[in-house]
Amino acid sequence: MLYVDIPSAAEIGKLVAARGEAMISIYLKTTPETQHIDASRTRLKQLTQDAVAQLEEIGVAKRTIWPIEEHLHDLMDDDDFWRVQANSLAIFVTPESLRSYRLPNHLTETVQVSDRFHLKPLLRAVSMPQHAFILALAENEVRVIELLGDQPAQGVRVPNLPKDAASVAGTANVNSRSYSGRLGSGEGQKHHLRAYCRQIDAALRGLLSGRHEPLILAATDPLLSMYRSINTYPHLASEAVETSPVRIPAHELGTQARAIVDNLNAQSVAEFAALYSARENEGRATTQVARTARAATFGAVDTLLVDMDSIVPGLVDEVSGEVTFDKEASAVSYGVIDEIAGRVISHGGKVIAVRRDDIPQQAELAAVLRYAI
Repeated sequence: MLYVDIPSAAEIGKLVAARGEAMISIYLKTTPETQHIDASRTRLKQLTQDAVAQLEEIGVAKRTIWPIEEHLHDLMDDDDFWRVQANSLAIFVTPESLRSYRLPNHLTETVQVSDRFHLKPLLRAVSMPQHAFILALAENEVRVIELLGDQPAQGVRVPNLPKDAASVAGTANVNSRSYSGRLGSGEGQKHHLRAYCRQIDAALRGLLSGRHEPLILAATDPLLSMYRSINTYPHLASEAVETSPVRIPAHELGTQARAIVDNLNAQSVAEFAALYSARENEGRATTQVARTARAATFGAVDTLLVDMDSIVPGLVDEVSGEVTFDKEASAVSYGVIDEIAGRVISHGGKVIAVRRDDIPQQAELAAVLRYAI
């Protein structure tokens, strides 16, 4: 089983805004298989040494470096922490604090030292989800299943989730022909099924509150359309696994739902490509790093696609947005594209981290602007 902690929008905003003399960003490959996790712990030790060497090279004081080492060594020695992992681990550490996020995505290993955090790989986990929930809904049973990365889907216990439609109706079955007002025959069945759906929706609010992952239905009509009409979760997927989920194992439903998640991500990229093409003719789209940096600084970027693995070392002027490129990464510079992404987020824009092949012209980034600049 994968154990993940996806950062909220508010958490990402704090990470974007953070500044300091010595800020370390580490992305590490991990595994949910506890018996194989020691390799990741060993690798974290090596990456810690790399980060310390970069800090020493630029003359950061020992009294600043020592707390960073202590935070990281404490994490390495925490057996309980390493017992529950996912596919990648993001670690953000300063002399005062350490934050970590277990992620379902397979991210490229890296260590970055700067006066701000390197966040672009983290954005992939947020903007292109591999995490979803499945609501397996039938008259005689209901289950919630969690889909995480490429791991087999597994059931999730949800407090107050009803057992079946009959238990909500308080009858032996929802097809009872007893009459009470208008609740007889087919009309009574519809009433009971809608009440069943409302109780399920209410139970799911605790699980899904504040989340952005897709909720995918596995059901057939009439419950499929009934639940859609009652659902209050804003990220219910329009595509469903249209089959009765009864007696279908969680991992099989997960396989079908994973195809829907892939379609949602592909649709997001395709929608951007179409919008980019339209805006390019209006002078409101660009793949130029320097132009995008300036637009991001002035709050002019509406949506930004970035190559999640690309690192362009350099600096972006805080006022003008002018870019100064460096030949190689160091502790006195930071990722230019990462900085651009942070400025887009701070001005309320949307950032989608993807692979290079998904970006127009296979560039390192592509931006759709709110207005020409």
